[in-house]
Amino acid sequence: MAERLARIFGTEEDRVNCPFYFKIGACRNGAQCSRLHNKPISSTSVLIPHMYQPPPAAIAIAEGQQVDDDVADEAQDHFEEFYKEIFMELCNYGQIEDIVVCDNVGDHMIGNVYVRYTKEEEAANACMQLTGRYYAGRQLTCELSPLTDFKESRCHQYGDGACSRGGYCNFCHWKHVPKRVKRRLFRSMYDEHPEYLEEEEGRAGRDRDRGRERGKERD
Repeated sequence: MAERLARIFGTEEDRVNCPFYFKIGACRNGAQCSRLHNKPISSTSVLIPHMYQPPPAAIAIAEGQQVDDDVADEAQDHFEEFYKEIFMELCNYGQIEDIVVCDNVGDHMIGNVYVRYTKEEEAANACMQLTGRYYAGRQLTCELSPLTDFKESRCHQYGDGACSRGGYCNFCHWKHVPKRVKRRLFRSMYDEHPEYLEEEEGRAGRDRDRGRERGKERD
């Protein structure tokens, strides 16, 4: 019995725990869901619901509507400016591993921002510091999220450009962030917070030392 419960936990077979909350940290039924939303007491990931307010053109694109190239470019520029701004703000609370933003337009997912830190303490600090603050005239709420694997939670059909549910899909459609933008932001983070890079180099050194020790043991 215990093995079966462990196997089905967070899946469609689990009649107790909500599989969507477990997989994406959000559920269209909210507090009315018939299954449990097991909120983590610790996590490296933070969810900031609806922080990004997409312009009408971005919503139209997410819904599969055709828009002019100039309009699409403006929508992407709007998003990238938002992404740069929040990245540099959120890295003040800890070393960021990744930030993703939902392109979904369902009420429970639109504009959701997920940030993954290297440490659980950093995520907890971000939650504490951000909750109640205002961004773009709206008060923020934050929560620790069960979603820590951003690749696992994404809609694979969307990645192939063939999701039949469009913007209302219940799996994550991550907005595109160009690699050049991310590279610049990570460089800026380490420039402003050199202590993060020192910690990163320290972890890499310890990993190398452990690898050498294991090699000696095998010899």
